[in-house]
Amino acid sequence: MSLLQTLVKPYSAIARQLDLLAPVFDLAIRLWVAWVFFKSGLVKIQSWDTTVMLFDYEYNVPLLSPQVAAWTGTAAELFLPVLVALGIASRLSALALFAFNAVAVYAYASFLFGTEGAAGLQQHILWGVMLLITVFHGPGKLSVDHLLCKK
Repeated sequence: MSLLQTLVKPYSAIARQLDLLAPVFDLAIRLWVAWVFFKSGLVKIQSWDTTVMLFDYEYNVPLLSPQVAAWTGTAAELFLPVLVALGIASRLSALALFAFNAVAVYAYASFLFGTEGAAGLQQHILWGVMLLITVFHGPGKLSVDHLLCKK
């Protein structure tokens, strides 16, 4: 047996074991990023007056009035994470949440790109990358999409 064959055999065994864990990893990514956005939506509906005030004075959402932006943003944060978490229309819902995240970075850029917002910007980048994993890789086997595609 050659050295290459000696190395490939254990590597292949490890890769097969990791493949078994991939659906759990995919689900964990979806649940974690969905929870982050859903929590934010819950905060928005707890104090609607404050939410509208933030959209009036703090967030600069392009093309939308502050009231429409507040409603749209809150709806997106409450609806899209549920779809992502369950794996329903996963790629499309993750892409929509990615776009929402990008608009949030743009709308709150004055804070996020300042020194006090550097950690917040890093979080938005992390969430964006996690959402793109679902967009490009798919939701994995532990999703409604996977169950529907099997039938």
